[in-house]
Formats: sequence, structure tokens, C-alpha cells
Amino acid sequence: MKKISKSFDIDGKTITLETGELAQFATSSVLARMGDTVVLATVTMGRNDTTLDYFPLSVDYVERLYAGGKIKGSRWVKREGRPTDDSVLSGRLIDRSIRPLFPKNLKKDIQVIVNILSVDNVNNPDVLAINAVSAALSISKIPWDGPIGAVRVGVLKEDDKNIPVTNPDTTLELSLDLVLTTSKTGHTLMVEAGALQIPEDVALEAVTMAREWGSKIVEFVNEVTKEIGVPKIELTEDSAKDDYIKLVEKSYKKKVVEVLESDLGENVSGDLQKITEEIASDLSKTSKEGESAPDKGKIFAAVDYVFKKIIRENIVEKEKRFDGRKLDEVRQISAQVKYIPRVHGSALFSRGQTQVLSFATLAASSFSQLVETLEGEETHRYMHHYTFPPFSVGETGRMFGPNRREIGHGALAERALIGVLPSLEDFPYAIRVVSEVLSSNGSTSMASACASTLALMDAGVPITDPVAGIAIGLMTLPSSGQAPDKYKILTDIIGLEDFAGDMDFKVAGTKNGITAIQLDVKKDALTDEM
Repeated sequence: MKKISKSFDIDGKTITLETGELAQFATSSVLARMGDTVVLATVTMGRNDTTLDYFPLSVDYVERLYAGGKIKGSRWVKREGRPTDDSVLSGRLIDRSIRPLFPKNLKKDIQVIVNILSVDNVNNPDVLAINAVSAALSISKIPWDGPIGAVRVGVLKEDDKNIPVTNPDTTLELSLDLVLTTSKTGHTLMVEAGALQIPEDVALEAVTMAREWGSKIVEFVNEVTKEIGVPKIELTEDSAKDDYIKLVEKSYKKKVVEVLESDLGENVSGDLQKITEEIASDLSKTSKEGESAPDKGKIFAAVDYVFKKIIRENIVEKEKRFDGRKLDEVRQISAQVKYIPRVHGSALFSRGQTQVLSFATLAASSFSQLVETLEGEETHRYMHHYTFPPFSVGETGRMFGPNRREIGHGALAERALIGVLPSLEDFPYAIRVVSEVLSSNGSTSMASACASTLALMDAGVPITDPVAGIAIGLMTLPSSGQAPDKYKILTDIIGLEDFAGDMDFKVAGTKNGITAIQLDVKKDALTDEM
């Protein structure tokens, strides 16, 4: 591939994308610059199809201290160790932005690695990395329905006025820090935001601004792709799965409905597996000699597809939720404080079958966490840790350190609460909150924000306002012709509605305004109206 360099101005800052020189053996690679912040995004596709029943995408965001001109402070260990929480969160931003646009029948390993080569302490590398990955996927042969455009919008507070700024310098103190990814159709794909109790209209203005600039970045990446992109590989459709879907809908749909009309306990997967075994047995009895055995994996996928389709149809067409609630109804809520003795603060929060027990611990400010970053050392006075053990969903599993999801959910709950904490001068303590998920059926991260608010108050932390959060879902059904998709918005989604739906939209805040937002979608469908 010949060396290409293209630049694009975004509200006074220049993004430059280069390709054709570095990482020649990767499927594609893009070097991106903004100021003196430089990232290298590489995308590699495995040679062979996997046998996994899920899409094998991995995203690694690699930070080395050389990028900031630093050497690790430890006297004994100078090599970087496990990924920092910040690098995990940045990797999740990329993953959540690109994952919805891969075709469902792509079964090859896709690995995205972003190396942060330089930081200038002015331009944040995470949004630059999303756009670099977007370009790398777009110019590659990998099937992907991009490009996408990512923008950070900050809001400055000056003379009681909220001033939005595109890709603000990292040195600025913001009342809103929002990252948004836009699809090529102009829809919103991903949002991550932290705020200091900002009004909803200010957040909506920032979303609109980010989406408009994101669409311009999409146009820029399209120009790069037209010049140097290669044809996408063609995927073969799985006709066997389609045949199984038709079979399930014709002869076994009633059994699937019976599963939905049961108590929807933790054994739904087991009930669907029983139907799968029954279908496989019936097919084996009627198969002719020499025919291959029924593929149980594809049969289960067909049963699961029909199961989720019925959920969608009942909600969109009939406004019928399988736990009997109205579309905008929240499940039963209960809360208790001082739940555990001896600890500084504790609270149990339950919403339906979701249950979180949070603990608050106080210590001298010297117990604050010291973190080495590319920009230098940071002190974290407030720490929020989230744990999600296997028993919370009725499963068994090995207990390791925190996984990427646990780190992400802990960071979301931390972001939701940090804006209501008293200043260090007014309350000279380090604060650690741990949220233990005891049972999970929908939005444990928002339950953690609620439980942690109570635990902080139980510990005597003078927060300015209580914080609460909820998860909102989206169900769509395709309409005939050119009509837009039919859809319904759901309040307080349960696990099944999350798995079968198209959106997980979490908002936390106080009576005064928003403190945190996290939005993920599974399809390119989220409009401004939605």
C-alpha cells in the first residue's frame, strides 16, 4: 500500500491520518495525529473461521509511559504491568463504538490494537484512537458497516453560562465531559459522559454538536477510503440457520412462548436448550441414511432468535412486557442502610431481582490512590470498585481480578457520584466505595450508584445531593417499504429486554441535573427522536 497522508480540521484542531508505512503485516493500520498526540491503530483479521458461538472481537488500548516521557516510578519494576483502569476504559470506548457494525455472520477473529505513541498533555488520545480505528477498518478488507466519527464535547461554565467546546484541551475544567460516536447514517452509536449536575437541555445541545462534527469526520474517512481502500471480503449466508428458524417458527413456536410465559427465572437458557434437544431428536428420527447429524449449535441459535423475536413483537406491537409492567413502569424498589455492623457505611439497594450491597470506607487523605499516567502522577481521593460474582446470575465460575466490564461499571458509578462529594478542604478524607452485586437482572451499575449514595450518607459523608440512576431500553421492528422502524422505549429494563433489545441507555443524576451517561446500541438505529 502506498503511503498516504490526509488532514481534516475540526473546529480549529487538525486530525491527520497516515497509512502505508507502519505495521505492514497487519490487515490494515493507521497512524493518527492531533497536535503532538500520536496513536497507531492496527486491525488484524484471523485467517480461519472460529467455532465460537459469539463474534470474537478484542480491543486493546496500550499505554506505555514513554509516550509521556516518563519512566515507571517503582524502584524494582520498570516495565509496565497490567493495563491501567484508564486504558481499559478507553479500549471499551472503541469496542462499544465499532462492535454494532460488524455483520452477524462474521466468524473470524478480529483484533484491534491501539498503541499510544505520544501525548502532548493537551489533546486526549482516546477519541483520536476511535477515529484511527474507524479509518483502519474502513480501508481494510474486513466487512464492517462504517466508518464512524467520534468527538469529545466539553462544557465550560463562565459567568453562569454553559459554553460547549469541541475536543477541549485536557487542561480545562469541564462541567460536562462527553464522548459520542456517530454512524455513517448520522445515528448515535455510543455515548460516555460525566457531568456536574448539568441540565438536560445542555446535555442535548452537546449531543447534537458532537453528532454533527462526527458526521463530518465520517465524510473525511470516506474520502480516505475511496482513495486507498480495498474491496471487502464477501461472507456467505448461513442457509442452514435460516432453515432452522423457519422450522422453529412453524412447528415449535408454541414451546418457545411457553418458556416466555413461565416465571422467566435464571434457567431460561436451559429451557431453550431442552427445546433444542427435542428438535435435534425429532430431526434425527426423520433423517435419511447418509445425511449429516443436525447441528445443535445452529438449532439453538434459531431457537434463541425466535425467542428474542417474540419478545420484540410483544413489546412493540402489543406493549406487553413479560413481567407484567407498563412500558414506563419501574420495578419494586427497596433500600436499607446500616445493613452490616462495624463498617463505616453500608446500604442494600434492590430493584426487582437486581440487588447491590455497597460499602463506604473512610481513611486519612494520605490513603488516596496514586496513579501513574502518561501525563504524570494523579491522586484519586475517591475510589469506586464494582464486583460481579458468578452467583449473581446463578452460574459458577472462577474468581479472578476485575474484568473489563467490572472496571467499566465501577467507573460509571464513580463518575455518577464524584460530582456530589464534598471538597477535600471541607472533608479531608480518602473515600472508597465497594459495590457487591448479589443478584443481577438489569442495570447493576445504576443500582450501584443508588446503593453507594446511601452507603456514603450512612458513613457520614456530606454529599451535596443524593444520586440515582436507571437504565432505558429500545425495541425496534422493521417496517415495510421506506417507513422508519417501529419502536418502543422501555423504562428499567430487565436482563431479557437488554439481550433482546437494541439499546442500553443509563443516566444518573440528582434532582438538579445529570452526573453520568453511558449509552450502547446493538444496531445502527438510534435517532434524535428516540
